[in-house]
Amino acid sequence: MGRKTKAEIAEIYRQMQDHICGGLEQGDGQGKFMEDQWDREDGGGGRTRTFQNGAIIEKGGVAFSEVYGPTPEKILQKLGLEKSDFFATGISIVLHPFSPMVPIIHMNIRYFEMENGIHWFGGGIDLTPHYVDPQDAKYFHKEVKNVCDQFDPEYYPKFKAWADDYFFVKHRDETRGIGGIFYDRLTAKSDEHFQQILDFSLEIGRLFPRIYTYFMEKNSKIPFGPEEKAWQNHRRGRYVEFNLVWDSGTKFGLDTNGRTESILMSMPPQAEWTYMHQPKPGSAEEFTLNHLKKDIDWLTFEE
Repeated sequence: MGRKTKAEIAEIYRQMQDHICGGLEQGDGQGKFMEDQWDREDGGGGRTRTFQNGAIIEKGGVAFSEVYGPTPEKILQKLGLEKSDFFATGISIVLHPFSPMVPIIHMNIRYFEMENGIHWFGGGIDLTPHYVDPQDAKYFHKEVKNVCDQFDPEYYPKFKAWADDYFFVKHRDETRGIGGIFYDRLTAKSDEHFQQILDFSLEIGRLFPRIYTYFMEKNSKIPFGPEEKAWQNHRRGRYVEFNLVWDSGTKFGLDTNGRTESILMSMPPQAEWTYMHQPKPGSAEEFTLNHLKKDIDWLTFEE
């Protein structure tokens, strides 16, 4: 049995979108996804699903895309590739909750192939809490590590460090959240290895609704007030800054003439920028800022 074709991979990711959306609707208990199917002028298209009227999720998007055609010159230069047509498919997810006690979460799994035979997988999952909770961070990283360890014991430490570097807001000298895993340009050495990487990406997809429904159930019950909401909007601003200034997925989508509405679905419904904001000494906000750092081992962290 040979490796999956690009069309088969796209269909598998399309089905994963269905699985994730179903799990999130069940976890929220009230909201439903609205589907928007679209075509890309240069080749391909996708279906973007946005969350509506949620009890816990204020704004969410689960986007599937399958795009192809001539590779834009900007992409060829950036990735150091020779001229050839490309094919890319994947799922991208961002969820913004009503409650500042429930974290923002992001996941992406994708496959890229060129007519000249070049191909690779990329993706990851990371958590951006408005308030850093070490126990939540430990739970998240433990679940992610368990998935990684099913495939390669080197995956978690390697991809965790990669996420710390990737999700770093350089102009703020802080990480976007408490990290997770990130990987890119994983190229298969054989058909068996190809299937293994594909299966790894699918396990990340299955993990997503399990993890987030856990946080939805647990953290949405924690009380909060106006101060916490103001902090949430402040932290959402940091999320916006990373996505618009540093995120390579956003840049790739725009550089390949992707659909702007789908690319920017990761933006929160509202955010704030307060000049020279300083948290109160000893506050939960200060604790959060002090722990938006690289290389924290959340599995063994002790306050």
